[in-house]
Amino acid sequence: MRIRLCGVRGSTPVFGERFARVGGHTSCLAVSVDDELPTLILDGGTGLQDLAQEFHGAPFDGTILLTHLHWDHVQGIPFFPPADRDDAHVLCAQPAQGDPVAVLARAMSPPHFPIAPDGLGGSWTHVALDTGAHQLGKFSVLARDVHHKGGRTFGYRVTCDGGSFAYIPDALDANDEAILELAAGVDILLRGTPFVAAEQARADLFGHGTVEHAVEIAARARVQALFLTHHSPFRTDDDVDAIATHAGAIAAKEGMVLDV
Repeated sequence: MRIRLCGVRGSTPVFGERFARVGGHTSCLAVSVDDELPTLILDGGTGLQDLAQEFHGAPFDGTILLTHLHWDHVQGIPFFPPADRDDAHVLCAQPAQGDPVAVLARAMSPPHFPIAPDGLGGSWTHVALDTGAHQLGKFSVLARDVHHKGGRTFGYRVTCDGGSFAYIPDALDANDEAILELAAGVDILLRGTPFVAAEQARADLFGHGTVEHAVEIAARARVQALFLTHHSPFRTDDDVDAIATHAGAIAAKEGMVLDV
């Protein structure tokens, strides 16, 4: 598998010299098999719009898999031209919590946005996903509920051709059972850590994780490599790098390509 990190910020995109090295787009990663075009996209934050360059005019034919429906994970969906054209074929999957089109339309429809989900071009199939094992094209996906705040949220484990990674961008530290199951023995754990232990009260308030807990649980799960993501929009590049270095982890950066 080849994983492209298209957006690694949380909450809101940020831009400017202080954020250029890590990147300012919100949550999105694209997964492909070797040099093929990506057919699995996890989360549709603003990082999704830059992924269009990879397609060189070809349509998207695959799955957009959402961890949850907060703005920073869906705002890029209508700005991804390969999936908004007559010959596109998109399976858009989200945690089950009612009719998936109606739920997504709460954030994407007038008066908040010019069009609703059914205004996108191409063939779109919207799925309310349950926990458990799913086969999405070439990828085997395990979905588990994680405690976040403000709507149902999943963490995912993705396996293909012997490689595996876990993606848990938004979840409280108090999710050990789910995180350990999803991350056990994976090649890569991408864990959302917008806070550090000294900010635990704020992390709990907004339903997010801390760097220190991510390091501890990655060791317990025997993860090969831990990438810290969903960086706070208030952290500069230097802040992000310093936190990751101190923790002995890797700071996820926009544009990284990870082969597993």
